Amino acid sequence: MRDDIQSFLNYLMVEKGFSENTTEAYENDLRQMMTFADKEAAKSGKIPGWENFTRQTMLAYMLDLKERNYAITTVVRKMAAAKSFFNFMVAEGKLKENPTENISTPKVGKPLPDAISISQVRALLNQPVKSGSSEAKRDKAMLELLYASGMRVTELVNLNVLDVDLKEEFVRCFGKGRKERMIPIYPQAAQSIQEYLTEIRPNLVRAETEKALFLNRRGDRLTRQGLWQILKGYAREAGLDDVVTPHTLRHSFATHMLSGGADLRSVQELLGHANISTTQIYTHLTSEHIKRSYEKAHPRAK
Repeated sequence: MRDDIQSFLNYLMVEKGFSENTTEAYENDLRQMMTFADKEAAKSGKIPGWENFTRQTMLAYMLDLKERNYAITTVVRKMAAAKSFFNFMVAEGKLKENPTENISTPKVGKPLPDAISISQVRALLNQPVKSGSSEAKRDKAMLELLYASGMRVTELVNLNVLDVDLKEEFVRCFGKGRKERMIPIYPQAAQSIQEYLTEIRPNLVRAETEKALFLNRRGDRLTRQGLWQILKGYAREAGLDDVVTPHTLRHSFATHMLSGGADLRSVQELLGHANISTTQIYTHLTSEHIKRSYEKAHPRAK
């Protein structure tokens, strides 16, 4: 059974071009499902196997997730992972039918992204300088680059030194499916990166062969988790710990670009969205801002 899951994960990465993070999420969801089914099989004295996965098993699994107070979005995601896996198993000839067929999952509306205001962004970006830490210029460069480019956290930590062109003020980024895109950055972000490369990175790097742009104290490539811890610390100092998530600066970048007059297609390209409908969710935020401004300013709307 574990070999089948591994084959599916390989399929996702090689054939579908899924990222390591997405594939890892699928793996965790499928192993949780398998553990549940194994326990159910043991209760009835059955030997664990895919043949035990029936529609009733999957309904029981979904009910178990709900009873354990998983968020609706999480339940839907886990059931979607199961459905994709069983479709793969049917296609491979290892199962005759998909046990998740005709199982209705709860409908989930798309949540609005967690953007913050321009003044809040400014407060967050100013925190590293205020902290006075030895890595302050590294952290300043990272936060400026996140907001300048709208990159995903994973994309940022995967950057190499050669991916940054400070003279032309461009960054080469590899997104989902290793799709390359070139993103312009504003001068202040370029200056912050230059200061980091000149003053801080030489003190962090341990091996001349290290290609990573952003390094931790051990001289290794900074991880997503490491960046999130850094971001959380500065958010707390700025009084924003309740509203900042790893993708807050990405969401704020998109919202502020659209509010400033950028066209939807350009923002789609900058964010690396395959489908423009993914980008369109940010227009709801700008529409809400316009509506609030209208209600505040129009004499008949008060």
